[in-house]
Amino acid sequence: MPNRLTVLAGPTAVGKGTVVAWIREHHPEVWISVSATTRPIRPGEIDGVHYHFVTDAQFDEMIEEGALLEWAVVHKAARYGTPKAPVEQALEMARPALLEIDLQGARQVRESMPGARFVFLAPPSWDELVNRLVGRGTESADERERRLETARGELAAESEFDHVIVNREVQAAGVELVSLMNS
Repeated sequence: MPNRLTVLAGPTAVGKGTVVAWIREHHPEVWISVSATTRPIRPGEIDGVHYHFVTDAQFDEMIEEGALLEWAVVHKAARYGTPKAPVEQALEMARPALLEIDLQGARQVRESMPGARFVFLAPPSWDELVNRLVGRGTESADERERRLETARGELAAESEFDHVIVNREVQAAGVELVSLMNS
């Protein structure tokens, strides 16, 4: 079924964004949702491409209007959510549709769209996950600790997913994910 929604989740720093960026570049037929977030923009990010960067007031309005498919507070800090209308439009057009979201969001989507395909992106090991997070250099020491605390719980949820892809190498993980989406 080509218009089945695929939900990609996994722990912080596992490489979800990197895998999705590879898919965006090599598989333009895949529609990729752009989440809204209240967190500050990072260097190199583009509003409307990587995220829709919104204020707390704008996010509150989206919740009130029922405009989000899912939303959550992530890493005890910023809020993230998936605008609903673009997802519905992509599915109506029968495009392979991909959401890259956190575990809380994936659980909400499972409630509202149980027919979606749920894919967990796993690290090769805990040490590799820690190395990737530290190597990014985008978070403070306190933020890294918060994210690693969250990651421990996220890793424990792997069994809730339909498929698991171990992200040893970005291209291989991307190819595997697109193959799953087309199956």
